[in-house]
Amino acid sequence: MLLSLGIIFIFGIILGTIFEKLRMPKLLGMLILGIVTGPYCLNIIDESVLSISSELRRIALVIILTRAGLNLNISDLKKIGRPAFLLCFVPAVFEIAGISILAPILLKISVSEALVLGAVLAAVSPAVIVPKMLTLMENGYGKDKSIPQMLLAGASVDDVIVIVLFGIFTEMLSGDNAALISLAKIPVSVILGTAVGIICGIILSYIFKSKKLSINEKVLITLSASFLLLALEDKLTGIITISALLSIMILGITLNIKDSDTSKQLSASFSGLWSGAEILLFVLVGASVDVSYALNAGITVIILILLALIFRMAGVFLCMLKTPLNKKERIFCMISYTPKATVQAAIGSIPISMGLSCGNIILTAAVCAILITAPLGAFMIELTYKRLLSH
Repeated sequence: MLLSLGIIFIFGIILGTIFEKLRMPKLLGMLILGIVTGPYCLNIIDESVLSISSELRRIALVIILTRAGLNLNISDLKKIGRPAFLLCFVPAVFEIAGISILAPILLKISVSEALVLGAVLAAVSPAVIVPKMLTLMENGYGKDKSIPQMLLAGASVDDVIVIVLFGIFTEMLSGDNAALISLAKIPVSVILGTAVGIICGIILSYIFKSKKLSINEKVLITLSASFLLLALEDKLTGIITISALLSIMILGITLNIKDSDTSKQLSASFSGLWSGAEILLFVLVGASVDVSYALNAGITVIILILLALIFRMAGVFLCMLKTPLNKKERIFCMISYTPKATVQAAIGSIPISMGLSCGNIILTAAVCAILITAPLGAFMIELTYKRLLSH
């Protein structure tokens, strides 16, 4: 395990630096490292690391979402309320609808199978978008109209809704007629996630103000609270739905409101943690990718993914209507909402493990979506933000 972690961090830093010098996203180098060293290529990463890969990726997501919450200003969110709310579900619904129309024609699968495929592909990647938007916020791009905050907030909830829809569609495909009742899980998950996050944030704020704690102790307590929220979500699965990732971001926002000085200190510490977590996240996402599926996919799957992105971008455009954003800013929002990675890596293999006949096609499409959209989306954000956003 130690040898594998050493390889991941050292070569992750090296490749990330090389790709940055080439004016390409660091995450592309990390994804390539994961693919090459993973079990489907050179098989260098130890099985002990791969066995806890999903947990390590969740830890990385906790770090970046907590950092995002600590940097979000509630007044900015109020200012951009409607489009941020619409971004939580409209682009994903558009993409799922597009795939449900196109996939039966291109891939010769049923509409029910196309809905499952759409749910796998429709989730945007907060792991790609959130750090990019935080960088924009720190550098002052798009800040006057709260564009990074809007995209950051929408991307953090988008996954919750898509994962619930994935569960509903797989239940329907498996013949569970009660699956539509699960639609109620979406508002319940969001409302409970928000409420629990606020409560935890208030409690932590009180502890930090009443106890003399070092910043390192505050970081550990905040991380522990986030891990407990994830454990709570897992424990309540099948009983009631709660979005732990949303709770974690709301926790950070609440801390920012209650104690802005501590929030700034915590944000700086979480930025340092993200330097290592970022490498771990994207290398392990790369390690979960079986390139042979992508090589066997054929041009049809790639065409489907690209056409689905057009539907997604149309959904983003709809969300931007009647906002003060100009044409360039709307184009930037459409580009920024395309990367996919973590959710596809997490749920892409579930249909095949359930024995669904469309499992292989869905896994192949999930792999291709990661390989195409994660680096391309990150690269396009990096390439365009200075040209399309005001500074």
